[in-house]
Amino acid sequence: MCLIAFAFDPDAENPLIVAANRDEFHQRPARPIHWWNEAPDVLAGRDMAAAGSWMGVTRSGRFAAVTNVRIPDAPPGKRSRGALVADFLKDDRDPEAWCRKVFGSREDYGPFNLLVGDLQGLWYAGSHAPPPRALEPGIHCLSNHLLNTPWPKVERARRAMAGILDVGLTGRALDQGLLQMLRDDRAAPDDSLPDTGMGLERERMLSPVFIVSGEYGTRCSTVLALGARVRMTERRFDRDGARSGEVSWEFKCLQQG
Repeated sequence: MCLIAFAFDPDAENPLIVAANRDEFHQRPARPIHWWNEAPDVLAGRDMAAAGSWMGVTRSGRFAAVTNVRIPDAPPGKRSRGALVADFLKDDRDPEAWCRKVFGSREDYGPFNLLVGDLQGLWYAGSHAPPPRALEPGIHCLSNHLLNTPWPKVERARRAMAGILDVGLTGRALDQGLLQMLRDDRAAPDDSLPDTGMGLERERMLSPVFIVSGEYGTRCSTVLALGARVRMTERRFDRDGARSGEVSWEFKCLQQG
């Protein structure tokens, strides 16, 4: 994942609402979200190169998502970042304990940001962030730097999500609104771009919420509403930015009894 906008409110009907874009090289093989054979309670996409995932949820309401941190020439790490998501979803430790475990072994992975949670709480840990912390209710956004770093795409996504939620959309109408939000392919002005050591041309290419490039771009958009019932929709795109597929799931969260 390279952009995750999310609204967290443990007292709401849907304590967690997520809208996220996965940006990746088009040649890297992946499977759409599906129920995993070896872990039947896990619903997530699958990176077929390293067997991890970028975002997923379980029947009991466990949630995890990861982004990389943009540090040119950083070592890849001994383990794939996708294992951070896959391992949490298959584990039974609470989000705080998991984050603290991961933070203690963060040098085993390439630079990462990790979100893990359930219906009671949401935690953030990062390889280059301060120690793990529980997140306060509100609308947050995570890209390829620290949580809520005000990059143009982060600020644009936060404002757009706030506007959609203020309208009061629910159910599939909310999902469609968030998917449309994630399709914003406007580049940021050059004078507002971050300098992460990649050069102006690449910073410009990476600046939209939705990235279109023949080599690297937005592979899928995913929206998730986590509550007594769970809805998850993934919309996939080809290297030209055209829609190539979509899958949706809805089920009762077992944590609700």
